[in-house]
Amino acid sequence: GKEILSRLHFSPIPIYALGNWIPRVLYSWGCGGHNCGLAQAVFTSPEWEFPLITKRLNARYDWLNGRWEKVQYVLVGAGDGCKPFPAAAGAVAWVSESGCSFFAKIKAMEDSKAVGVLVYALPGNPIQDMNCTGDECNTTLNIPAAMLHFQPAVDQVLSSGKKVNVTFQVTPSPNFFIAIDQQGALAEMGWFLYPTFRFITWQAEWFDFNSGLLERIKRPAAVVPVFNTTLMQGEAGARAIITLHKDLSEFDTLELDAALSCPGRRDETCAHWDHTVQLFICCDHFSPYCNMELGRWITAFRRGTGRWLTDVSPLLPLLNSERCSLVMKTPPWAMPWVTSLNLRFSHSNRSENASEKLYPFMLTFLYKGGTFDRDYNSRFHEINFTAPPSTKKVELYAVITGHGSDNNNCGEFCVTSHFFLVNGVHNNSLTFHTADLPLGCAMRVGEGAVPNEHGTWLYGRAGWCDGLQVDPWRIDLTPQ
Repeated sequence: GKEILSRLHFSPIPIYALGNWIPRVLYSWGCGGHNCGLAQAVFTSPEWEFPLITKRLNARYDWLNGRWEKVQYVLVGAGDGCKPFPAAAGAVAWVSESGCSFFAKIKAMEDSKAVGVLVYALPGNPIQDMNCTGDECNTTLNIPAAMLHFQPAVDQVLSSGKKVNVTFQVTPSPNFFIAIDQQGALAEMGWFLYPTFRFITWQAEWFDFNSGLLERIKRPAAVVPVFNTTLMQGEAGARAIITLHKDLSEFDTLELDAALSCPGRRDETCAHWDHTVQLFICCDHFSPYCNMELGRWITAFRRGTGRWLTDVSPLLPLLNSERCSLVMKTPPWAMPWVTSLNLRFSHSNRSENASEKLYPFMLTFLYKGGTFDRDYNSRFHEINFTAPPSTKKVELYAVITGHGSDNNNCGEFCVTSHFFLVNGVHNNSLTFHTADLPLGCAMRVGEGAVPNEHGTWLYGRAGWCDGLQVDPWRIDLTPQ
């Protein structure tokens, strides 16, 4: 909206002509990697003395499985591409944007055994973001496609029956965007999957989230440092032993102030894939709850920003000794991250009267997860427990995330419901409604999901998003 537009500044002149510090930043943060820099098509022909180079816009990869290879392709004119064209077999088809949908063109050319499609905009028309619509998106296509401006020289040579070849390249360029956050710090803008101002909006939304988070962290709390820019990698992960003061028992709130960054200062040094990060704690080596999970996060795709505040107050009974060991780790094969973590102990705002405050004092372990398959539900059996007489409140605390894929190709991207039946009557359920939404996680940027990552960060997931903490699910069972 207008508020976002008021925070955008555009340069109508070339970067090198700005005459200030901005060109230096944009050039030093150059853009030449995956889906970055200047994507171009290079045409050559015996009829020309020099190659013809033009920009291209690849069709979205989330509905086309094909990729342009670093080889020289033969180019064949195929009209509007709306019908099969046998002469395109083994070649890249050169088709106009008119006549039918982008999907229909690419499908017809794939049926013709073309190895790729170049769709040119009619003279005077802009390049468009090629995408499928509706039921088209249910059909997988396996050849690459890109759109570019009409090239009269190419069309003329093809029309005369002469040879044209095409290759594809990405030319490094200065970065297109930089940002300054509310604290006055320069920041990268991440990866724009397709051309839309939404990505700028999401970055601005995350800045607002981060600014609010910094204000929350200013609230009074007893802070126990655990990690300070500690490298987390391999089987060992990041490890620390902390000392807790006895007076911490008076607090009824525990929050995890966690941050992840990359080994270098640039996003390009970040891990290439998303992974689960888990924090385990052990304060009593003889307790069955030694090395129980205290917190869970998901790393971002190649972005080095991320900080979250997670309330894990019901797990306070785990911290039942003056010395505790903590381990934060990803899968051992994951690329390294740099982690920082503080434990924040504070008082809730439920009441000014200390005698009315409720303090977590006991945990009863119920269930752990497992492989999500046809036998998943059969692993969970009824558990009976009796609350101590002094208990004033009973709360269900669960951390649930779905990953991978089961025998029905269902896992992280499927809507699932999880039910907890209490006393045979009260059904408590958690449903991941946004797990199948194409922008399910983009809608959570305001909650801290890191925007403009690489990969499919926008898609909704089963209880998690890339670059976000996993919020515990808490239900008051006392009335039940």
